[in-house]
Amino acid sequence: MSAHTPAAPSGSHDNRPLASGPMKRGGPMMGGPMGRGGPMAMMKGESARDFKGTMKKLIAYLGAYKLVTSIVIVLAIASTVFSIFGPKILGNATTKLFEGVMGQIAGSGTGIDFAAIGQILLTALGLYALSAILAYIQGWIMTGVAVDITYRFRRDIAEKINRMPLRYFDGTNHGEVLSRITNDVDTVNQTLSQSLSQIITSVVTVTGVLAMMFSISWQMTLVALLIIPLTLLIVQFIVRRSQQYFRQQQDTLGHVNGHIEEMFGGHVEVKAFNMEQRSIEKFNGMNNSLYQSAWKSQFLSGIMMPMMNFVGNLGYVGVVVLGGYLAVRKVITVGDIQAFIQYVRSFNQPLMQLANISNILQQTAAAAERVFEFLEEDEEVRETETPVTVERVRGQVAFRNVRFGYNPEKEVIKNFSAEIEPGRRVAIVGPTGAGKTTLVKLLMRFYDVNDGAILVDGHDVRAYRRADLRRQFGMVLQDTWLFNGTIMENIRYGRPEANDEEVIAAAKMAHADHFIRSLPGGYQMVLNEETSNISAGQKQLLTIARAFLTDPPILILDEATSSVDTHTELLIQEAMRRLMSGRTSFIIAHRLSTIRDADWIFVVREGDIVEQGRHEDLLAKGGFYAELYNSQFVQAETEVLV
Repeated sequence: MSAHTPAAPSGSHDNRPLASGPMKRGGPMMGGPMGRGGPMAMMKGESARDFKGTMKKLIAYLGAYKLVTSIVIVLAIASTVFSIFGPKILGNATTKLFEGVMGQIAGSGTGIDFAAIGQILLTALGLYALSAILAYIQGWIMTGVAVDITYRFRRDIAEKINRMPLRYFDGTNHGEVLSRITNDVDTVNQTLSQSLSQIITSVVTVTGVLAMMFSISWQMTLVALLIIPLTLLIVQFIVRRSQQYFRQQQDTLGHVNGHIEEMFGGHVEVKAFNMEQRSIEKFNGMNNSLYQSAWKSQFLSGIMMPMMNFVGNLGYVGVVVLGGYLAVRKVITVGDIQAFIQYVRSFNQPLMQLANISNILQQTAAAAERVFEFLEEDEEVRETETPVTVERVRGQVAFRNVRFGYNPEKEVIKNFSAEIEPGRRVAIVGPTGAGKTTLVKLLMRFYDVNDGAILVDGHDVRAYRRADLRRQFGMVLQDTWLFNGTIMENIRYGRPEANDEEVIAAAKMAHADHFIRSLPGGYQMVLNEETSNISAGQKQLLTIARAFLTDPPILILDEATSSVDTHTELLIQEAMRRLMSGRTSFIIAHRLSTIRDADWIFVVREGDIVEQGRHEDLLAKGGFYAELYNSQFVQAETEVLV
């Protein structure tokens, strides 16, 4: 797939407006109408729904830095004031030089007074140096404050994540949460570290420079100010037309990134179904749209500076002509003309900065609003103030008239009741969507029941601290979860204090030791971020080894052998029989052949227990369980015959 557009950034294909992330210094560019000031973006970004309310919250969040912020403001004002006086002083040097030269030409006077000029230049140098030092100090302080606030934001978000109910993450895109932690917090950080001091310096610069310009010549000042409306008209004209192309470019870029990510992620499937050509055609269509919007937006933004320079040059011509006329009439000096031109160049840039900062503040408010919305989300139900303290439970579990629905209007579990004695191996079977995994989530209190109660050792699970309750469980899920780290670290995840010998012993019990030692690096092999450098079955064995290592009193196996071959499954089942000995175990399985040895089987259908008993007894009944079992048996026979 060839591209004829500027390289697209890699990563997520989030196609929200660019302004939702950190402010991009792209888009229509503008400098001062009569200067070559730094280009400033004039893109209109995402706005906050409650700008005032959000800014009040952000200011309150900054409350701990009142003294430091006050110092920064003073330093910024002082730095700007010192730099404002620089052109006026340099103008005096030019005047001295001009008077000396003219005196020599006329044959009168003592010539050029280099000592006086040197003194003036040293004074100007001192002012500029002092201004730079103060600017450096205030920038250093403000950067530290911004980074500290960023740290606090991310710390608060991380702590908030651990206090939020699982329900929130089940209903929220993970990329949305990550965007708040990264893009939105970075936007706030960038504004605080750059734009806050820039607001101060821009306001002081505009005010001070305007005052200095009037002090030199009010006529020249009026000529300079007449250029501003023309500049704003040109900016508005270009920005209004380029904005739609920048927005279209960002949206299309999101689609292109998303398509590329999907195609590379599913490369095998694309080839298996011979969809390469269609994928290329789809990419070319989106890439062409990106090209069209990109060159239009870049062209419009590219002509901004030439237009501004042209208008600026007209302003310079007017100022210089009028200044020369006034100098001839002895109203002002030659040095004043030089100083005035410098002030004109200094005047327009902060004006543009202020216009741009107003847009940046809108984006900052939008980003801060999203962060505060997250921090104000409902949290998990508070833990009891008088929790049950048990070092290790016996494993007695009871469900008492449990009702639950992810949506309160649609129940998944309907009046579920069951009693499980300690050490029993209980299987929960049923068709997909019957509520099997939901029961496990309720048992570990990832969700709270809508009605009824779940008891562990005679105590309602809500009477335990969540951490204490979950410490009693070991889980092996169908969806394996491993992280970027060594195999040793992944197995040790559930029990960090375990030594290497205990980890290896757990791996041997899970029949994982042999394949681990065959890998390059063995137990020290590093799994990549996607854990794609080992097979699905090997991942499953590692999670089983992790459960062995935690040695929990209650064990939950949710399709724990779904990704292993038949031979390995038999070995794991034997190991699990040893693991489940003396432990209360919940086995969720679709393949009913794996739960024939269970002490008790609950057959769940549409949130209710429709049958329960031992494997042989349920088969003898010829009910729903027998129907499920026989259908799988017939399917297996058919596969063997084929």
